[in-house]
Amino acid sequence: MTSAHNLTLTDPVFNPHIAYNRFDKFWISRLKDERDLPFVYLTIKITIFMLPLGILLFIPSITGWLWWAIVFAYHFVNNFVFKGPFGLMLHCTSHRPWFNEKMNWMNHYLPWVVGPFFGQTPETYSAHHLAMHHRENNLEDDLSSTMHYQRDSFVGFLKYFGSFFFTVIPTLALYFDNKDQLKLRNRVIRGELFFWLVCGALCFVRWQAVLAVFVIPLLISRLIMMVGNWAQHSFVDADDPGNFYKNSVTCINTKYNNKCWNDGYHISHHIKPNLHWTLHPEHLLTNINEYAENKALVFEGIHFLHVWWYLMTNNYESLAKRVVNLNGMFSSQEEVIALMKARTRKIER
Repeated sequence: MTSAHNLTLTDPVFNPHIAYNRFDKFWISRLKDERDLPFVYLTIKITIFMLPLGILLFIPSITGWLWWAIVFAYHFVNNFVFKGPFGLMLHCTSHRPWFNEKMNWMNHYLPWVVGPFFGQTPETYSAHHLAMHHRENNLEDDLSSTMHYQRDSFVGFLKYFGSFFFTVIPTLALYFDNKDQLKLRNRVIRGELFFWLVCGALCFVRWQAVLAVFVIPLLISRLIMMVGNWAQHSFVDADDPGNFYKNSVTCINTKYNNKCWNDGYHISHHIKPNLHWTLHPEHLLTNINEYAENKALVFEGIHFLHVWWYLMTNNYESLAKRVVNLNGMFSSQEEVIALMKARTRKIER
């Protein structure tokens, strides 16, 4: 447990004194918000360095060791270089479309062109996350709710993952149908069908490449998304499950936030879903009293994969050591552990 006196945050914020070059100014004139310029550079890198590798795998003349070398390179840059930054860029640009009317069509480039290479079927992520998850806030009607699982149990996680993986698209389409949101329902169905129809057509070119380029990334992405959501909503107060401070966590001062656009600030993200990613550190510092009054769990120096792993191994001691003791809200490490165990307990229906 670390003290919060004079809390210093090292996570990224916007620097208004940046000197832009001509290339920057070209893109800024087409962006809704200049603070999203880093997304342009990331998108260009992915387009230049990763997408061509995926396309090369479909060329019939490339075989043998060279084909497998490209597979290795593709999965390395996909999963270990770009997956996190891209996924959270998609998250940010789903909440806040980034291109203005000068280049509005580019708002479709990430979900429809780049996303499938990362296993993101078009339109389904934004529909699930924005129109369903944020509305339902991990409560009863949230299709990805963690409430009714024992959240420090690996068996509980496997049940959760299995339920999501095999039913997510049909249940999401039915959810929007029941809400009479037919446009959203149709977007989900259209995006999922597009992905699998393209995969089916490309099987006639090279089915092995379809598995390597699209299907395996989809399996990995859906696993990672469920690991992330489980960790973000593992600690839920059974007496106040809709309280943003008591049903989510925040991770600060971690390399993850520098790489993935302050994604660790999940409490403030639920409080203000459209808050720009550069403003989350300020939100925490400005509202630190509310965090303390609700005994919000803020971890320092770790991210959601760490939280998930410590829970799966019941390593509450390591988690407790990373909790920031805001305004002295905890008197001891034992008190922290007791609260965490209470908040991971399965909530009966």
